[in-house]
Amino acid sequence: MNPVWVGVDVGKEHHWACVLDAEGRRLLSRRVANDEADLMALLGEVTGLGADRVQWAVDLTTVEAALLLTVLWDHGQSVYYLPGKAVSRAAAGYRSEGKTDAKDARVIADQARMRRDLAELRPTDDLVVELRMLTTRRADLVADRTRALNRLRQHLTAICPALERAANPTGQRAWVVLLSRYQRPKAIRRAGVTRLTGVLTGLGVRDRTAAAVARAAVGAAKAQTARLPGEDIAADLVAGLAKEVMDLDGRITELDSAIETRFRRHRQAVVITSLPGMGFRLGAEFLAAVGDLGLFTSPDQLAAYAGLAPVPHDSGKRTGRLHKATRYHRGLRRALFMAALTAIRCCPTSRAYYDKKPGEGKRPVQALMALAGRRVNVLWALLRDNREYHASPPITAQAA
Repeated sequence: MNPVWVGVDVGKEHHWACVLDAEGRRLLSRRVANDEADLMALLGEVTGLGADRVQWAVDLTTVEAALLLTVLWDHGQSVYYLPGKAVSRAAAGYRSEGKTDAKDARVIADQARMRRDLAELRPTDDLVVELRMLTTRRADLVADRTRALNRLRQHLTAICPALERAANPTGQRAWVVLLSRYQRPKAIRRAGVTRLTGVLTGLGVRDRTAAAVARAAVGAAKAQTARLPGEDIAADLVAGLAKEVMDLDGRITELDSAIETRFRRHRQAVVITSLPGMGFRLGAEFLAAVGDLGLFTSPDQLAAYAGLAPVPHDSGKRTGRLHKATRYHRGLRRALFMAALTAIRCCPTSRAYYDKKPGEGKRPVQALMALAGRRVNVLWALLRDNREYHASPPITAQAA
């Protein structure tokens, strides 16, 4: 046997590759440009060493490593993943206090040589890659919308605090539409309820909602006759931010349509959405986070990846203590948590399990986490068997 291990410290413009033999001796260490020609040259150098087995390891799986991984997979190479945090911790046990790409690459290669618990990476389905990009972009737009709404409320307070208290731009689109046209208390009082209602209905707001928002806006505007300093500038800023929120709403809606279209094309989309609380959006986030379910040999591994499995914290005679995990996939945990939160409203079985937890000393968030962890077992079994969820187990011929 003549195996070698290749550690690659992934970068945006360049990578650094280090090759070690079975004794940990360095056979090659150099910078590699993040382009196909240089990566092919590196692959040729490694295979030219005459090793009968080559194992690659990387510290990132993001877009910076996409070309590298594609080249390696296209040529039948085995690639393993060592998280960046694990590299940083392991580097403390190697000589020199400094941090360089060359040192990190050697640490990655050496850890891959010694460890047997690294997860092997597999080529990702194009559909999953697309969902990952779309869900990430949607999260960015939602964050932009939240920031715009916070700034809008701040500037609206500088115009009329009563109007800011009455407004609900976060939960009602009608308020955003109104504030894109009217911001000053004087203008709102002059327009009156009837005219404001007509403007809102003309812009697509339902009659009942338009009338309620118009009455609330006029009532708040009548509570203040004083003109605050900087009102004109603040009004322009509020109008601009309201239009920005409306534009973001439209872009988020377009993304939702693209996400749903691609998610429905996945072979297990029906299985995932059959679980109560798991709609197309959360299902897409689940697929984007998990990728290939075959990487998880048990539901416990999936729960640990989502941070839903408690971690032991024993020391000496102190045993049996558990604490919350700190290393997990945030996106996967969010998707499973939100699905559980929805399930307690629409699924009697989930609600009964959730209601039982306070009697066991669990706080509401802990009860939700316990429910999410329980549902991981169900979802994993459904995906493994490729069957849809049913509230009551099917009656078999033997049971009948």
